[in-house]
Amino acid sequence: MKVVYFATLLVATLALLVVSMPVYASQTDERIESSARESHVFKTYLKHDDIRIQSRDGAVTLTGHVSEESHRTLAMETVAGLPGVISVDNRLNVKGGESTMTHSDLLIRDKVQSTLMLHRSVNAEMTRVEVRDGNVTLLGTATSQAQKDLTSEYARDIEGVNDVKNEMIISNSGDSSFPSSVGEYVDDVSINSQVNMALLFHRSTSFLHTMASTKGGVVTLTGTARNAAEIDLVSKLVSDIHGVRSVNNQMIIR
Repeated sequence: MKVVYFATLLVATLALLVVSMPVYASQTDERIESSARESHVFKTYLKHDDIRIQSRDGAVTLTGHVSEESHRTLAMETVAGLPGVISVDNRLNVKGGESTMTHSDLLIRDKVQSTLMLHRSVNAEMTRVEVRDGNVTLLGTATSQAQKDLTSEYARDIEGVNDVKNEMIISNSGDSSFPSSVGEYVDDVSINSQVNMALLFHRSTSFLHTMASTKGGVVTLTGTARNAAEIDLVSKLVSDIHGVRSVNNQMIIR
């Protein structure tokens, strides 16, 4: 009788698992889709893009259109960092513009604009970027000479940039589109995706040799660097990302 009882119990348990697994998977997929839409990245940087998110058993497909190639990458980085995501199939298309710039200059402009967007000490909204043959011209306004100089520094460190000419005007009335405040909350997934994008775009850092993880706004960096100067630079760049509260740099020199 015991054998029959336990066999019946086992069958019932397995049947319950079979029934509950699709429900659990469905809940996980709904949470992934909702978390992506509610993330700081999607609500701030990608809010004007037409992005559709579909998750099936943790396999996420992104479809729709974005305004820049970097938005395509940022969307994928953000979704890939969400709990429960197994893979991301990025089918997002970049809207074609009417610019007469070459493809390489368009990519450089895109990277410069995106890099400025990620860093809170500069003002991407008030900065216009023009590129010709790899030479970058910065126009617009800065709130101080320090902000103007930092904008040049960030732009000059982008892969493909030959030279930077900064014609920005210093104006105390300048306003930041993404105000930085101690109480500002940015989710960890959004912070981590921003950090990865910054490491990818800055040529003085190595995205492939640097791993970032974020918890409670604290970014922990591991991996290898060529020297102490590179470690310090990575810490500096990451600490200036929106939402980062502190940086724990555990990189080693190799």
